Amino acid sequence: MDRRESPRVAGRGAQSALVPARFGLNSREADRDWLDDGAVVDGAPPRLATTVTIEHPRSIISFNQSPDIAFDRSINAYRGCEHGCVYCFARPTHAFHDLSPGLDFETRLFAKPNAAALLLETLAKPGYKPAPIAMGTNTDPYQPIEGRYRITRQILEVALDTRHPLTITTKSDRVLRDLDLLTELARLGLVAVGVSITSLDPRLSGLLEPRASAPSKRMAALGRLVAAGVLAHVSVAPVIPSITDHHLEAILREAGRLGVQSASWIMLRLPHEVAPLFREWLSVHFPERGDKVMHIVQSVRSHATGGGKDNDANFFSRMKPRGVWADLFRARFRLACKRSGIGQVKIGLDCSGFRKPSIDGQMRLL
Repeated sequence: MDRRESPRVAGRGAQSALVPARFGLNSREADRDWLDDGAVVDGAPPRLATTVTIEHPRSIISFNQSPDIAFDRSINAYRGCEHGCVYCFARPTHAFHDLSPGLDFETRLFAKPNAAALLLETLAKPGYKPAPIAMGTNTDPYQPIEGRYRITRQILEVALDTRHPLTITTKSDRVLRDLDLLTELARLGLVAVGVSITSLDPRLSGLLEPRASAPSKRMAALGRLVAAGVLAHVSVAPVIPSITDHHLEAILREAGRLGVQSASWIMLRLPHEVAPLFREWLSVHFPERGDKVMHIVQSVRSHATGGGKDNDANFFSRMKPRGVWADLFRARFRLACKRSGIGQVKIGLDCSGFRKPSIDGQMRLL
């Protein structure tokens, strides 16, 4: 891609406000002037501000019947994510709001301040049966705006009051701000926290996931969680061939040193608009190896797609890359876990203590 078509957008993961053609939305294109030698006349693009819109949904738990994931319900306190991870598989969801999965996803956010109240209403329903609620499956519950809205903390308070189990996945050390609640939940066997670490290189992390916590802070958060008795899990996700994969062993070695006993890895997934956004990111930051990266990505998906495609959307195979490269990463992961003393601990949370809430104001909420 011509660098003039894709100038670097500092401080953000996506490099453009890509609009999905699959929904027939109006495309947006920056109108900027160039000199004959390729220089920009009107200077670098202005820094994009983050905006937050308050949303009042009618329900807060999303139920799913996907046969290849380990949970059947989840909560997302926010839509969009300021962390700006360029590879985020959730980016296409912003298109349902007529917004770009590119820069809009990380700058035009939605918060759900009534989430805890809605959760209480759902848990109080006569037919509700408890099972672990997954948080962080679509957007990060500890992205920067959590510091202002504290919606995730309110949800944890409801979970503790009702003895309801939940899991958390995050790329932020802000999770430690709720260590008091997490410690109590862990004592009751009600919580597991996964921290996702893509690389140990802060510069690379700043390009891939510009507003997530630095890798060293995430690793330190894992250590604090372990020390507090919280079931902590390290997720090496996603593994990006020729970009982050060489950090695999070091991440697991450091996590093992901290006492983490559970680990997983996920190969890069590029659904819908994530694929062109990621290709654009490669053209800006790693143009010399972009073709190699995408060749490997396509090779691990080719067994399900027939070859030459960036993504596999089929159940089961979407989570299980195949081929020589996938086998290599899988073997490296197993060996690194063994050397680091990390076993494949099965996360089991306690549903037996669930206490159906009353919504008459007697339970702590805010």
